[in-house]
Amino acid sequence: MKEKTGSLRYKAGVRMSGQILLTLTNAMQAAWRFILTIKLADIVDIAIISFVIYKLLGLIRATRAGQLAKGLLLFFIVLWASSFLELNVVNFILNRAVELGLLSLVIIFQPELRRALEQVGSSRLRNFLKHPNEPKETEHAITHTVTALTQLSKERKGALIVFERKSILDDIIKTGVFLDAAVSAELLENIFYPKTPMHDGAVIIRNGRVVGAGCMLPMSGNNNLSRELGMRHRAGIGMSEHSDAVVAIVSEETGSISVAMDGMLKRHLAPETVEKLLRNELLPVKQEIRSKVSLGTIGRFFLELIHAKKRSGNNVSK
Repeated sequence: MKEKTGSLRYKAGVRMSGQILLTLTNAMQAAWRFILTIKLADIVDIAIISFVIYKLLGLIRATRAGQLAKGLLLFFIVLWASSFLELNVVNFILNRAVELGLLSLVIIFQPELRRALEQVGSSRLRNFLKHPNEPKETEHAITHTVTALTQLSKERKGALIVFERKSILDDIIKTGVFLDAAVSAELLENIFYPKTPMHDGAVIIRNGRVVGAGCMLPMSGNNNLSRELGMRHRAGIGMSEHSDAVVAIVSEETGSISVAMDGMLKRHLAPETVEKLLRNELLPVKQEIRSKVSLGTIGRFFLELIHAKKRSGNNVSK
């Protein structure tokens, strides 16, 4: 009886294996036939569309348009839910709103669309096509910025330095003087010298280079800030509220160094602390560390599988 049951199970397993193999063979043949129909023009077409979608997603992610895109996604989810749950009044109102959606999108994303078109139609096209990543220049900028902050702090000269990250600050740069200069401690100290025309504004640093000086920053709307904070600190906090920028501030009254991020202000920092903070926030994580971590995790996973098989084999032999 046991032998018959075992033989039946064996035959069923063989039939199932044959069916699976036949299905995989048919799928591979269908895939191969599909691959043979692909032309060079199809590959170029897909590559162009993929690149455009990638750049559009990067543009949305790099600006405040990312939050608006999340709101639009939530809007369409609610629209689908109202249709599914037969909420007729809500669905009617949302459908009427969709009719004006295209015009609304153009109005909402007007700054981002304008900036993208300006890049495409100018010599900055190469910046649109490539992904900016200049860790060496950023590291150089951090070192010279900390040196300048230390000297300005000793002399009690006010300073406001903004490090741009993913949120593009072109609108802020337009409020000041456009520059394109390597960051140096001497340059920053000269800009913030009390009798110079640009000392009251902010310096904008992008990818390790000074791109703007004398720029006006938005004030913070937080009414709970300490009354000890002056306009320079409130502007730095406001900039960190409206973007993901890192803002370094030197108080003209006390000479203390502060850093604003995500609407929060870290005050009375030592130069060493400022440098460590800027490096952690601005420099990319080294790919080698990531690869080592991932390889170590995969290695441990396979070792555990091997040990588990050995233990199961020992149990069967016993």
